[in-house]
Amino acid sequence: MTPDDIAGFYAKRGDLNPEDYIELDFTFECAGDPREAAAHLCSEQSTAQWRRVGVDEDFRPRFAAKVLELESEPRPSGFSIPVECAVQGPVHAVRVTIAHPHGNFGPRIPNLLSAVCGEGVFFSPGIPLIRLQDIRFPDSYLAHFEGPRFGVAGLRERLQAFGRPIFFGVIKPNIGLPPKPFAELGYQSWLGGLDIAKDDEMLADIDYSPLSERAAALGEARLRAERETGVPKIYLANITDEVDRLADLHDLAVAKGANALLINAMPVGLSGVRMLRKHATVPLIAHFPFIAAFSRLSGYGIHSRVLTRLQRLAGFDTVIMPGFGSRMMMPEHEVLDCVRACLEPMGHIKPCLPVPGGSDWAGTLEGVYRKVGGVDFGFVPGRGVFGHPMGPRGGAASIRQAWDAISQGIPLAQHALAHAELHAALEAFGSRA
Repeated sequence: MTPDDIAGFYAKRGDLNPEDYIELDFTFECAGDPREAAAHLCSEQSTAQWRRVGVDEDFRPRFAAKVLELESEPRPSGFSIPVECAVQGPVHAVRVTIAHPHGNFGPRIPNLLSAVCGEGVFFSPGIPLIRLQDIRFPDSYLAHFEGPRFGVAGLRERLQAFGRPIFFGVIKPNIGLPPKPFAELGYQSWLGGLDIAKDDEMLADIDYSPLSERAAALGEARLRAERETGVPKIYLANITDEVDRLADLHDLAVAKGANALLINAMPVGLSGVRMLRKHATVPLIAHFPFIAAFSRLSGYGIHSRVLTRLQRLAGFDTVIMPGFGSRMMMPEHEVLDCVRACLEPMGHIKPCLPVPGGSDWAGTLEGVYRKVGGVDFGFVPGRGVFGHPMGPRGGAASIRQAWDAISQGIPLAQHALAHAELHAALEAFGSRA
């Protein structure tokens, strides 16, 4: 690019109509001039060739992505991650904010993804390492999306669960059980105090546990638990499958007794989720398989908060995400970024419930609560309920007892002296604190 070419990919924010653009925050490492590398990044994800040979025209003013902010610093040690075939030259670490005209792709998630994290971004000249750190949408773009049907408030209303976290449990063993014993575990956990008993993300419509039989068994168990406890419960059935089966599996699971549905967001695809959102009559809950493949490395890929925002945009009422601690290998600040992406204002799009999870039990509840900074989150133990020495009823009770202690300002160990289930949890899982 010539200096004049480069200048065509830069703009001042005040000179643009913000309703015409989404904003993208990238970090990248480049070889050569950072200003030219950022111009290439804009070019590759938008206009590429911006005029025809021999024709006096320039498509950049209307169609080009444009750099709004750029900061760079040299990296004398070279690229932070060795990349075979990377271009040679002086290396810089760069932070850049780009305005991308959404008229280029419209309110269509596959086209949005193709533009902002597709070939043009990850094969941009001189940039072997790049990460999409954040994405922001103007109201004019959000207006085309429905977002969550129920959101946090709707889920709380359904469960009559106010002023506290919502308590999930992943039924264990997650793979191998036929519907009847699987349903009994869910039933016991509801009696102990869980709001939601869920299929594992790996459990599908499979021969040993057909969805129709599993949903019928759990649906009947849920109704019994509701009668005995006097409070609403949810059975969360996993309908992850081929996209052309999603609507039929929704209808089947709901007819049999499921009253919320789990979908592995990225394997199914966000466009498939958006399609299902238009059909669904029950809350949709996202799980995070495949997300670490995009987000694990801090210097490459896509920040998980971007994927969280997109799941909310597509219509999920709840987003289960990698949680705190070493089990999920996600930095605490990134977990909190994802939590905020669920709850912070996003035009007319309702907040969705964040569920940070990973090896949780009664003893980790307070830490999650303090880090999140409020009660609008879901808590999702697996073995902490279903591996409890007093069974899933005792495991669920230990979670509720832990919350009672936290909300009353009582140390867990003190509260456990009068609550056998919590005491058993501390004895069994205390080494995992």
